[in-house]
Amino acid sequence: MGKDKLRKFAEVSTFKNVVQLDEGKDLKGKWGSQHFGNNNPIVLELACGKGEYTVNLAKLFPQKNFIGIDYKGNRIWRGAKTALEEGIDNVGFLRIQIETILEHFEENEVDEIWITFPDPQPQDSREKKRLTNPKFLERYQYIMKPDGLMHLKTDNDGFYAYTLDQIDVLGLTKEAQTDDLYHSELVDDVLSIKTYYEKKYLAHNKNINYVRWTFKK
Repeated sequence: MGKDKLRKFAEVSTFKNVVQLDEGKDLKGKWGSQHFGNNNPIVLELACGKGEYTVNLAKLFPQKNFIGIDYKGNRIWRGAKTALEEGIDNVGFLRIQIETILEHFEENEVDEIWITFPDPQPQDSREKKRLTNPKFLERYQYIMKPDGLMHLKTDNDGFYAYTLDQIDVLGLTKEAQTDDLYHSELVDDVLSIKTYYEKKYLAHNKNINYVRWTFKK
């Protein structure tokens, strides 16, 4: 690990808006009351990277609490530092492997989940690592309220198609979908938030896929 990564990794452990690994287990079922000090809706961004979506969503919706989840502390550092510098109090970050999410959130604790430009894990042998694999979807359903919303933005057409297939196989309800977001009627202030990677894809004229669904059948 390079010196800059080591510095960020060390610094992020001092941030009050970052919870790491087993620390998050103590907040299970109590994120609103104990971490944010309110009972506002909780929204997660999975594989949040630098946290651009988490921070910008928090700016748009101060009446909600946002938690960016990723395992790489040097990436979380950027979003967490921005939130601290700008005094955005409805933002938190959780450094865990997403596979352990049930250890950190209680049943029906979460109102909404965003998955923005995750690693598509294109190899067949890595299907179990895809964040919209049925095993992951089962975990999300458990921690989400019955009327909770799921969102996916991805540049990867194969991963998008895979996700649509899983939604259909499980009999879930798609509320909106497009394989070319920025040339669709769906785009708005929320969907116009762009991550570091999304800007790179758009610079090469890559289409952006989006789907929103619920666990209702």
